[in-house]
Amino acid sequence: MKNILEQLRNQAGLTQQELADRVDVSRQTIISLENGRYNPSIILAFRLARLFDQPIESIFIYEEEQENDIS
Repeated sequence: MKNILEQLRNQAGLTQQELADRVDVSRQTIISLENGRYNPSIILAFRLARLFDQPIESIFIYEEEQENDIS
């Protein structure tokens, strides 16, 4: 899942630690989210969406996995 979290954080002028504090997670969680190594819980996704006044789906972009069609 891709996301634009780093872009939104930078636009808001927040450090990773400031963002982490605002949504009650560790800085490491923010780093992992921004690097795409971690998908947020639904509660964290809602907190981030509310903070940035964005719909969840505009922050976190789900890309369906392509299944190989073996016919």
